[in-house]
Amino acid sequence: MRYLAATDGSTVGDDAVRYAAENALAFDATLVIVHVLTPESELVDGTLVMPGEEAALEDGERVLTGAEAVAEETGAEGDAIDVETELLTGRPADAITKFATETDADAIFVGHRGLSAEREAVVGSVAKSVVDKANIPVTITR
Repeated sequence: MRYLAATDGSTVGDDAVRYAAENALAFDATLVIVHVLTPESELVDGTLVMPGEEAALEDGERVLTGAEAVAEETGAEGDAIDVETELLTGRPADAITKFATETDADAIFVGHRGLSAEREAVVGSVAKSVVDKANIPVTITR
């Protein structure tokens, strides 16, 4: 079995990873933790600029390293969990569900709200979009 946990590095994202890790341990599943890199833009002196690719990759790796540590802390001493990590790109819900399909994931775990709570009112919830697009069970943690 393969469980996919999506995180944005927030506390709620860590909660989703922790819950996914508990389930992975219980069902002897591999836990695949993903983080989606999305282009962030800034307006500088009237010009639209994108931050450096290197900084985005470093931040993404930092998020995955933190999430992997959360997953590995789950369970009793001596419990081992098989954890993989993957950086994705694109629109978060699309990237998560596409990756889940391509890797034959059995379930997806996401947090209810993460770092983008203020954007959510305008563009909608990533968690809700994952539920709408996924063809496998999705667990949303609060």
